Amino acid sequence: MWTKPWLIVFTLAISLSSFAQHRNFISLPAARFSTGDTAAWALSSYNDGHWKQVRTGHVWQEQGYDGYHGCAWYRIHVKIPSSLKNSGFWKDSLRIFLAHINDVDATYLNGVLIGKTGAFPEDEGGYVSKWPAVREYHVAVNNPAIHWDEDNVIAVRDYDGGGSGGIFMGDPYIDMLERTDGLDITMPVDEIKYGKNGMATQPLHIHNRFNTPVSGTLEYKDHTVAVQLPAYGQLSFALNVPDKEGISYYYRFTEKGSGLQVYHQQAFPYILTPPVSLVPRINSAKVYGVRPGSPFLFKVAATGIKPLTYHIDHLPSGLALDTQTGIITGILDKKGSYQTVIHVSNAKGSAVQNFVIKAGDTLSFTPTMGWNSWNCWGINVSAEKVQSSAKAMLDKGLADHGWNYINVDDGWEAPARAADSSIVTNSKFPDMPALGSWLHQRGLKFGIYSSPGPLTCGGFLGSYRQEESDARTYAGWGVDYLKYDWCSYESIADTSLEGYIKPYRIMQQALRKQNRDIIYSICQYGLKDVWKWGREVDGQSWRTTEDIEDTWESMERIGFSQDKLQAYAGPGHWNDPDMMIVGKVGWGENLHASRLTPDEQYTHVSLWCLLSAPLLIGCDLDKLDDFTLNLLTNDEVLAIDQDELGSQAKRVSANVWVKDLADGGKAVGIFNMDTTRRTISVNWKSLGLDDYHVVRDVWRQKDLGVLQSSFTKSIAPHGVMLIKLIK
Repeated sequence: MWTKPWLIVFTLAISLSSFAQHRNFISLPAARFSTGDTAAWALSSYNDGHWKQVRTGHVWQEQGYDGYHGCAWYRIHVKIPSSLKNSGFWKDSLRIFLAHINDVDATYLNGVLIGKTGAFPEDEGGYVSKWPAVREYHVAVNNPAIHWDEDNVIAVRDYDGGGSGGIFMGDPYIDMLERTDGLDITMPVDEIKYGKNGMATQPLHIHNRFNTPVSGTLEYKDHTVAVQLPAYGQLSFALNVPDKEGISYYYRFTEKGSGLQVYHQQAFPYILTPPVSLVPRINSAKVYGVRPGSPFLFKVAATGIKPLTYHIDHLPSGLALDTQTGIITGILDKKGSYQTVIHVSNAKGSAVQNFVIKAGDTLSFTPTMGWNSWNCWGINVSAEKVQSSAKAMLDKGLADHGWNYINVDDGWEAPARAADSSIVTNSKFPDMPALGSWLHQRGLKFGIYSSPGPLTCGGFLGSYRQEESDARTYAGWGVDYLKYDWCSYESIADTSLEGYIKPYRIMQQALRKQNRDIIYSICQYGLKDVWKWGREVDGQSWRTTEDIEDTWESMERIGFSQDKLQAYAGPGHWNDPDMMIVGKVGWGENLHASRLTPDEQYTHVSLWCLLSAPLLIGCDLDKLDDFTLNLLTNDEVLAIDQDELGSQAKRVSANVWVKDLADGGKAVGIFNMDTTRRTISVNWKSLGLDDYHVVRDVWRQKDLGVLQSSFTKSIAPHGVMLIKLIK
């Protein structure tokens, strides 16, 4: 519909889709590659004929360099014709786009440094990762480093501090920079104002990042506006949008003179979750595990107009309830199953729920629910940022819906251990025990991160040969959760199954010696079928896949690949398809709204709950928008994840997943995997589900009527219909 000769498509994220080539771009699909580090490799005169060739856009671990960390170089040979310069409109600069580079790079053009991102270990201040920043470097057209109509060498020195390494997640290219490339045009979802009249207000911002004026025409909705932006200038507009499914809106900026365009269309993030009732509702899981003799901490999750008053019948000896906060503390000395009843009341009414406390060897009877710092802060995490997210979890009501873990991921460790070899924090975490105490006082759990190897993924100190010391330290700090990340251990492990199990067994034994329950999250990306042995080393959860990204391709590949793992999930042990990618994410810098469409985010949350997956929010909770809050506070959806039966959903047809529930019902996810809206019909009898009576729309929290022989629903692209069948 919007056909133009040179279309520049922008999305609103720091991602490869944020950048698109202009006409006559030069693709850079391959490079010569060598591990190691020599200064002469930056020079165009160096003879790299004996180097191996690799594909750009793919990590080197996929190309015969599995397990390698440290410095490596790419040398890309390319002829840059002057016709490329002549084809541009602005004729100011050449753009060299290198996609993502993990983790630090220095990039040279014919021996001249044209850009550097991050800091190498030898730099002043030491190693600073900039994963997953996009590398795009600009070179003035009159710079003698460019050899027009001749061969050029783009040499990239890359330092990988752990995990995957190299140029990846995109297709590098060269083109001419244009003025439109300096435009940031955004419609931020966290600034949407939802009204009570079924309408919402969406702001649109346009910002010129370049030191040169830009003029043109901006079209949005049914408006056309002449725009003149000075250097670094900004303008804002407002769109009125219906708050309902199926609405999309767009902008299109056309630069005067060149005709180049910046165009974007996005689906409106509509709200399905009904408002929370003023009457109390108890949202806690119905069963909780603790080991005898360990400190007990549990916050009853309940909604309703404040203040709420809490009471528990048959609370076992050794435990005490704060009737104003709903926080249970104490110690249970004896094994046993304690049947209690929770009561919550306020001025509008009361709620009651049975609650079983099981004192024994099993922890995590239901999957963990909480927040992890990595997907938003990466290694730039700090105590201040963690505390800010914890406050938001409380202030925005997430804790009232069952979210309770606050987990500090990589980046908290000091560069050296103490004199007694104990692990210590860096300056960003001046008092880790105080942070843990602050969280516990508010009923929240405290998580931390380490690696079985010498270094973590971010290049910080791991726990190799210091497992018992670190476990004691964690227990002393009041830690309730440990994410133990494979990373640099791959350079130590032998290739046998036992070689992969060994480091996790060592830390298991160290944790077991502590007088504290610490949830053990095994993070090693599904290597050696971890789901088959993770339970043997006391893992309460184990990662089954590589890291997730905020794209449909990543989420679809990871989430829908779990259908063969049902037998390995259950109370106390869970398959973990990685953290959630809703809200503002960024992995350290330049946070951006998730690139998943609203419908894809509904699919994401629905699928993770059907899978009985650990639910760890990865966004900045302090900047949580209304749409994301809606996704994370639907109690009927979350109850599917927290169902005490602990069953993982099974794929029963191409589009349908079914999960058994403790009350005898079934949770059913009907997914549209296509890129266009589809009408999908489900025959209940053919799936063996025809003995149920009521169909309930879980997201909208409303009954759809009596079960018929089949169910037909029009579902958005990459969308879902999440229902419950009730007997």
